[in-house]
Amino acid sequence: MSKKHPIISVTGSSGAGTTTVKTTFDQIFRREGIRAVSIEGDAFHRYNRADMKAELIARKAAGDETFSHFSYDANELAKLEDIFRIYAQTGSGETRHYVHDDQEAARWSTPPGEFTPWEPFEEGSDLLFYEGLHGAVDNDAVNLAALADLKIGVVPVINLEWIQKIHRDKASRGYTTEAVTDVILRRMHAYVHCICPQFTQTDVNFQRVPVVDTSNPFIARWIPTADESLVVIRFRNPRGIDFPYLTSMIQNSWMSRANSIVIPGGKMDLAMQLIFTPMVQRLVTESRRA
Repeated sequence: MSKKHPIISVTGSSGAGTTTVKTTFDQIFRREGIRAVSIEGDAFHRYNRADMKAELIARKAAGDETFSHFSYDANELAKLEDIFRIYAQTGSGETRHYVHDDQEAARWSTPPGEFTPWEPFEEGSDLLFYEGLHGAVDNDAVNLAALADLKIGVVPVINLEWIQKIHRDKASRGYTTEAVTDVILRRMHAYVHCICPQFTQTDVNFQRVPVVDTSNPFIARWIPTADESLVVIRFRNPRGIDFPYLTSMIQNSWMSRANSIVIPGGKMDLAMQLIFTPMVQRLVTESRRA
């Protein structure tokens, strides 16, 4: 952690909704005049698309049915830790982009399934913003959680997470339901052992809970809307959180535990604005004083 060069880390699995959270933070940064450099978790995959397919085949032939992008060893977590540490110390670093599709290929002039070259961060940033799979990992090899100043988990209940992933991958990547199901099954071991433990490290967790039937996510025709959901917001340390203010500002919200507030799903963006704007302001104010 660094007062002079703060780091915000948003962590969630594929289909969890971390990109939506990034959009809200981008709004906060613009409104508050904050210069943030952003890095994507996908940029730290160890393999490009072709090499990942080859590695999956090799692992399966060796009897490993659990290897996936969720796995620690499928990612350059030591590189990510180095970038967190260097940024905290100097405000500098580098990143790249993983190109998912033709639209991104046109933007980055790089074929789909490949990485762009590493490039240095723009100078003069106020903070570093990470969004991806592994932003709060703490294992025997790395401790990313200790280097981030604000850690946020995005964790829909798992059936909803699967529905969102199935619909996204079918719509934007051309996968079949069966193909997405195979990916979900392959990732389950690493989801339990690599993804879930991070949410004990996060400072604030957002868990969207649908209030419609999602009992069979593999045949769901629609993603439950925000208005068909509740969101549970859990604070690891509730000290300093003004719960009466939050419940007064967010209609139909209530406290479910001493460290948790439940809000209507359609109020999630408002809740994030209310919760994180003062946190971001405090981080940047302290960094400018340091």
